[in-house]
Amino acid sequence: MTIKPLIILPDPLLREKSKPVEQVDAEIVRLADDMLETMYDAPGIGLAAIQIGVPRRMLVIDISREDEERKPVVFINPEILKVSDEVSTYEEGCLSIPDYYAEVERPAALTVEYIDRDGKKQTVEADGLLATCLQHEIDHLNGVLFIDHISRLKRDMVIKKFTKAARAKI
Repeated sequence: MTIKPLIILPDPLLREKSKPVEQVDAEIVRLADDMLETMYDAPGIGLAAIQIGVPRRMLVIDISREDEERKPVVFINPEILKVSDEVSTYEEGCLSIPDYYAEVERPAALTVEYIDRDGKKQTVEADGLLATCLQHEIDHLNGVLFIDHISRLKRDMVIKKFTKAARAKI
């Protein structure tokens, strides 16, 4: 397993729509392992393939707490089948937008169909933190960032800050 470098805002790759995974093979399983290693190292609770520069519809999540056994889940080609009318608000952050957090309102529950790392079709009904995390990561697959769910003023300030920081590194 390899820890991959994270793509950071304002990299335009983060706005790219990811392409479906054609088949679950050794390369995809290796990518899943690298993604998990990268996510744990960051540390984070979710990571989309695009965040390490791979525009594939794939994400990994592990919402277990530090004092619990790890429970990683690999979601390949995830599709949201339905969302609840009820909403919840969580303070979200993103490994691609380090050290910035904002309250985001999303559907409180959803049903997602996906392919697991063994190539089997699965369905999960999620609420709470898992529901939020799934929506956040699936957004990444569509080129959407959590800052797109906050006010334009706050979003513009964040983008400006990260663009300035990126220029300073050049």
